[in-house]
Amino acid sequence: MQGPQTRIEPRKSWKMYTSHEDIGYDFEDVPKDKKTLKSHPNIDGGWAWMMVLSSFFVHILIMGSQMALGVLNVEWLEEFHQSRGLTAWVSSLSMGITLIVAILEASPSTPPDRKNMQCSETLRPFIGLFINTCGCRGTAIIGGLVNSLGWVLSAYAANVHYLFITFGVTAGFGSGMAYLPAVVMVGRYFQKRRALAQGLSTTGTGFGTFLMTVLLKYLCAEYGWRNAMFIQGAVSLNLCVCGALMRPLSPGKEGKDPAGKDPQVPPAHSTESVKSSGQLGRADEKEGSPGREETLGDLADQACPEEAGHRKNMCAFRMLKMVSQVTLRVRKGFQEWYSGYFGAASLFTNRVFVAFIFWALFAYSSFVIPFIHLPEIVNLYNLSEQNDVFPLTSIIAIVHIFGKVILGIVADLPCISVWNVFLMANFTLVLSIFLLPLMHTYASLAVICALIGFSSGYFSLMPVVTEDLVGIEHLANAYGIIICANGISALLGPPFAGWIYDITQKYDFSFYICGLLYLVGILFLLIQPCIQIIEQSRKKCMGGTQV
Repeated sequence: MQGPQTRIEPRKSWKMYTSHEDIGYDFEDVPKDKKTLKSHPNIDGGWAWMMVLSSFFVHILIMGSQMALGVLNVEWLEEFHQSRGLTAWVSSLSMGITLIVAILEASPSTPPDRKNMQCSETLRPFIGLFINTCGCRGTAIIGGLVNSLGWVLSAYAANVHYLFITFGVTAGFGSGMAYLPAVVMVGRYFQKRRALAQGLSTTGTGFGTFLMTVLLKYLCAEYGWRNAMFIQGAVSLNLCVCGALMRPLSPGKEGKDPAGKDPQVPPAHSTESVKSSGQLGRADEKEGSPGREETLGDLADQACPEEAGHRKNMCAFRMLKMVSQVTLRVRKGFQEWYSGYFGAASLFTNRVFVAFIFWALFAYSSFVIPFIHLPEIVNLYNLSEQNDVFPLTSIIAIVHIFGKVILGIVADLPCISVWNVFLMANFTLVLSIFLLPLMHTYASLAVICALIGFSSGYFSLMPVVTEDLVGIEHLANAYGIIICANGISALLGPPFAGWIYDITQKYDFSFYICGLLYLVGILFLLIQPCIQIIEQSRKKCMGGTQV
């Protein structure tokens, strides 16, 4: 039985800008306050552009650093003398965990009301548990601290297995915690210019790959890889600054006086303190009365224990109230997260969507593998000097930005099918993967890397293609599943390529086998056009028979 196939014309602006790095949803930092937001001065302007700047730097520090890990992979191979397959797990764990824990899996009960910024969508990723409890700002700051801790602890690694825990798991988990709020908050602050804002913020991935590659190469050459990771850990603390900029939209200025200050609440007093105050006042009026000093002393002795007990009771009450509120938030967040995952189960009855998942499992690794293994391939080909001038991975990252924009513009043309653009880009990428092992000069490798970067711009079309498959009402859950599949692909791809090298002592077979697997994934993609052609031919045959 096939799942829902609602066909809705995709939003054109998404094609140009949105990718798995881009998509974001409306989210209330305080889950219990899910009211429709009125017009706010910071929507589409004002502090909203600070959100774009914050998200831009988060993409530089997280995605840029991860795409530059090939530099450190070479250093780890020389330091620990382990196999390529085992060493590649360090980088792939960090990449895969970042995507898997930070998948955007929203479950809207109704189509999102973009105009009124109604919070009809609720984030249900794994990190959504933290967001529902701590808010986007708190989650991003904690993620920055955890990510920085992972980098610093990795500087003291005694073996590769130590790096699995400190860098792969710890730094990767911190990256996911900081990355998701950065994407969410941009979508939270923008209505009309959301696609533009998401597109601008995610260009940080390309710039970050270029900058972080140069930075890590310089730090490793000057200070060694251990000190380089220590310094990078300090640099990653800027994620906390980015998180601090993610202030939630205020619901309004109600409850404030015209001056903008919170109204002053008079201090509370117990009946005992009032009585004691009255007694003190009457005692003051009786000046010169005998035993006045003794009376004041007795009253003070009686008031102090009563006030101290009252303060303790108030403190205990506040603590109990705070624990109760946190418990309710965690329970509500877990219920939403749990229901979101089970709400996505119906999508697996859609056979075409299942085929799309298989494509995602094979596709993303072919994009990630060059970033991890190209620096060592350059060393094997004795091209280090030329690569130091302009790294090949930087070529992929920069051309990738232009590829997203150009492919989005082409897909926007009325006479062009999005599916055709998507398939052509995939075929170009798999062809580039097959040709890369045949190139042994810097110029030829640079051309292939440019093709890889440009053709991988199809990421901007993924939400539109997904929407065509499942309909807009199921887009959020379906897209979250696809990104999870990409995370698994990034997790397994680089170690698999390294393992093939350990067996054959050549990277050629690594790229050939990964290219073949990618080709199998593309064959799954062809199921959708084939089904459409078969249905059209059936309709024509039935129409001819009736005539």
